[in-house]
Amino acid sequence: MNKATPPRIDHKAAASLIEPLTDLVIRAGHAILAVDRTTLKVDGKTDGSPVTEADLAADRIIGAGLARLAPDIPSLSEERIQLAQLPYRDSFFLIDPLDGTKEFVAGRDEFTVNLALVTDRTPLLGIVSAPALGLIWRGIVGRGAERLTLGKGQPLIEPVRTRPCPPRGRPWAVAVSRMHGDARTEAFIAARPGAVRCELGSAVKFGRVAEGAVDIYPRLSPTSEWDVAAGHAVVTAAGGRITDSSGAALVFGAGRSDFIVPEFIAWGDPKAAD
Repeated sequence: MNKATPPRIDHKAAASLIEPLTDLVIRAGHAILAVDRTTLKVDGKTDGSPVTEADLAADRIIGAGLARLAPDIPSLSEERIQLAQLPYRDSFFLIDPLDGTKEFVAGRDEFTVNLALVTDRTPLLGIVSAPALGLIWRGIVGRGAERLTLGKGQPLIEPVRTRPCPPRGRPWAVAVSRMHGDARTEAFIAARPGAVRCELGSAVKFGRVAEGAVDIYPRLSPTSEWDVAAGHAVVTAAGGRITDSSGAALVFGAGRSDFIVPEFIAWGDPKAAD
């Protein structure tokens, strides 16, 4: 197949890929957990964010795996952005091999491996793995979402769904970052009197929205496409919706400067975004 015109992955093709992609993400998680955090060397990237041998080990596994599983589909990884060929059309993989590197370095367990398949600039398939928690959230838009609990033997697989807006008398449960705060997000939360802040790390916040543990996850400050895409697919597949603060949809792979997502809100109840 001509690599200049990569194939477009639809729902049926995505469904055939989700199991091998999940296995790939699990392997990447094992590589991260094998790294000794007590002797870890932390380097800084040009944007000031940290990178470790764990990030790079996970990226090597995912990159090699995608080359075998879907050699005609381009991929964009946080650790290989210098290889990006913009704009992306049709379908491409979007990867954050270790989301929450600061959490990982600090010894906390809320870091994730994020893998998304984007078609027509919208996340279609997403896998968010929290290897230290033994949890994976995954979904295909239009086909539902699941949470996998890993342990000895086969994983426990349970369907997940977002929950409706809080009824009168129940406060909003809001997922917030432990590491990143900003005034606009705080003002958004303050507009929901009595809102309960649930501090979480990395893309675990998307997983908690998808399974109905929290109502909403707002981030009204810049982040990167690879931080958002997998969670976007999982929350949407679980019945939620991702928008900007004006209610508009997000787009991925269009060639924005530095792959920045200026803002987003993950709504458990899609009606709340209207």
